[in-house]
Amino acid sequence: MGTSNLVFAFILTLGAGFFALNVQRLVGYMQIGKSDDRSDHPLVRLKNVLTIGIGQTKIFRDPVAGAMHATIFWGFMVLTAGTVEILIQGVFSKFSYALLLPKLVYQLYAMSQDGFAALVIAAIAFAFYRRLVLHPKRLEGDKLEHTDALIILGMIGGLMVTLLLTNACQYLLDPSAIGPEKFVSRQLAGLIAPLDPAPTRLFTVFWWSHALLILTFLNYLPYSKHLHVATSLINVYLSNTSGPGQKGVMRPMDLEADVDHFGAADVEDLTWKNLLDGYSCTECGRCTAACPANLTGKLLSPRKIVINSRQRLMEKAPVALGDHMEFMHPALVHGEGDDAGATTLTEVLEHRLLDTYITEEELWACTSCRACVQECPVSIDQLDIINEMRRNLVLTESRFPEEIQPAFESLERNGSPWAFNPGDRALWAEGLEINTMAELMERGERPDILFWVGCMGSFDDRAKKIAVAFARILKACNVNFAILGQEEHCHGDPARRMGNEYLYQMLAKDTIGTLDRYEVKTIVTSCPHCFHQMGNEFPQLGGNYEVIHHSTYIERLLQENLVPLQSDHGQRLTVAYHDSCYLGRYNDVYDAPRETLKRSLPVINLVEPPRTKDRGLCCGAGGGRMFMEERVGKRINVERTEELLATGAETIAVACPFCMTMISDGVKAVQSDVPVLDIAEVVAGQLA
Repeated sequence: MGTSNLVFAFILTLGAGFFALNVQRLVGYMQIGKSDDRSDHPLVRLKNVLTIGIGQTKIFRDPVAGAMHATIFWGFMVLTAGTVEILIQGVFSKFSYALLLPKLVYQLYAMSQDGFAALVIAAIAFAFYRRLVLHPKRLEGDKLEHTDALIILGMIGGLMVTLLLTNACQYLLDPSAIGPEKFVSRQLAGLIAPLDPAPTRLFTVFWWSHALLILTFLNYLPYSKHLHVATSLINVYLSNTSGPGQKGVMRPMDLEADVDHFGAADVEDLTWKNLLDGYSCTECGRCTAACPANLTGKLLSPRKIVINSRQRLMEKAPVALGDHMEFMHPALVHGEGDDAGATTLTEVLEHRLLDTYITEEELWACTSCRACVQECPVSIDQLDIINEMRRNLVLTESRFPEEIQPAFESLERNGSPWAFNPGDRALWAEGLEINTMAELMERGERPDILFWVGCMGSFDDRAKKIAVAFARILKACNVNFAILGQEEHCHGDPARRMGNEYLYQMLAKDTIGTLDRYEVKTIVTSCPHCFHQMGNEFPQLGGNYEVIHHSTYIERLLQENLVPLQSDHGQRLTVAYHDSCYLGRYNDVYDAPRETLKRSLPVINLVEPPRTKDRGLCCGAGGGRMFMEERVGKRINVERTEELLATGAETIAVACPFCMTMISDGVKAVQSDVPVLDIAEVVAGQLA
């Protein structure tokens, strides 16, 4: 081992040691968060890593930028093996994978190093062009963020260039050491040869530049927003946003715990996984670009929510843990485009995530549509942070928009978000001869399904027509069903989404008690919010039922030819279908409503708006927004309605009573006469 080997071994030890200390520090910061068990379903998590993490399936939702980022990512993965070889060679000069691998395998490896290095250089060039020339809106951040991105891109480009130049010089020094598989390096050698036929010094310069740049890059990451380079695959493995478990299920909450506050007001109230999300954020802006609130002019930016969580962690954790390292990278400490970052210990102690970094207005603008979660390429759960902070606002600080106070009061007193008489809940069914569960129990009978009507279907004049239409279909198909009638009340989902977990659990547990008393097994509902809540979140409280959305149930009946339809369907009808967020992004039900429309109307021309299925735009009613005024920017329902009408549709179809209200109001707002129908109404209108 020569002098240069000893020097490099010393530098390598220092670099690796400093990186290890930074990893230990960052992991320590995460430990101020709450516990969260993510050790379940290892095979499902591994699948997520392979498909979302390594396969980059989400990032390809943007085909142009996605291809660029995927090339850089895959190049990094392939070139990591070469990086390890180079670092070992710095200590043991004779080392080569050729000593360990079969010749063909080594040749493939060598070819991959050259090929991917060239591809990454091309991708980096395009990335510079996007940032410096095209300026995509979702990448526009503050100057520190922009500079940080350029530094990282420059380092990655430098690594690729120095790698190829090192190999080119090695070929000139010893042609037998570089085979034809390193085709790019051999071509570069021809360009370098005129400069120095025996470029020993050039080889030394390029090799050391490459090796030192590796260590510099590695130790810059913990102070850069590009920390996701090291954490993204870990984050994907530990995430629940694509499973395991049901997507979009809110975190359970122990209301009897001995705590001084509920929900999250600061980073220590979040889980360690929320804090890891902050480390893993790529700041790509895909979440914010898809957010219906943001794109219609509201203050909410899901990207900012996650970045602010990381910034506050970097501000508070060192103080909480007694870590007085003062050289945190500014991009990680200061607020996105503001001066939120603390400069003194007093400010650190006075600050908190809520109010200092994230405002009430941002949190209440959220429609809980999950578009941000759907788009995130590294499986961050922005919505979980928003939900926890809403819980704190409502349960601990009693701070919420004044217009939702009546909804809370009515839920508690009347069992619905509106001040209707609970005794009128079954009036929609008058004259239809529909049995209640109580009536069937008296006769010793049991229905095949319970039709859960929901508050909208029970009280809203427009939604009542949906309930009637679905009941007509069930009767036409001779389905044995019943309703709860006056025993039904809201299961509490609106309260939970608006942060009032106490009210939610009170209503949900009472509903579960009623369902269990009647030994209900299968529930069908026309409301996606009821569908999601009772099917996916009730199990947290011991309520386990088969819950089916009416679109899926009708589609099954049509498949089995049980629905008596008219033989004459009239002229071809152009229909645009609007995807409900709680049916689609929460439960992956996209095909059933469309198949129902096609099967019931063989002459239908189903047209799709630009944003459809898992890219669909929210109607604006979710997350409790149904009960709040929309005072800032363009109304979300108008934005969505204009998009649906632009398809040229003669009818707009929905599968949610909330969407029915919002899209119908949108149609009126733009002074259109295009009818809005629930899929049950479409099918009921074709009954023989």
